[in-house]
Amino acid sequence: MASLRDLLQRYRPVGTPGAAARPGVPADRAAEVATELEPVLALLAATEDEARRLRAEAREEARRIREQAAREAEDLVARARERAAEVRARSAADARAAAAPDGELLVEAARDEAHRMKDRAAALMPEYVDRAVATALSGIARTDEVVP
Repeated sequence: MASLRDLLQRYRPVGTPGAAARPGVPADRAAEVATELEPVLALLAATEDEARRLRAEAREEARRIREQAAREAEDLVARARERAAEVRARSAADARAAAAPDGELLVEAARDEAHRMKDRAAALMPEYVDRAVATALSGIARTDEVVP
């Protein structure tokens, strides 16, 4: 768009006031500027083409880098998942190995307690048998008394 100055320049006087002179044609500043700048802008066309090419190459390189990074991330996650099972198994084995002495002590204590209970039951068994027999005999005696 032409500036106000360019617009007003079209109506500049072509001669000094006074006697009649040849009519003037308004100056076309846009055409003058275009004529003056066309060679310079033509020289920049190759640079613009190269800039477009460089941007396209950069976009392609960025896409390739993103894809490669995504593949590497997927590989890393897959390796971590594979290794996680191994680490879990090793940790469980270490925990069992660490707990084994405690577990053996608990088993031994349980065996000792079982032996004590068995010995106590063996010691109390005759008394309980005598009670059971006495209770059974008293029950039989009561049923004999009731029957005529």
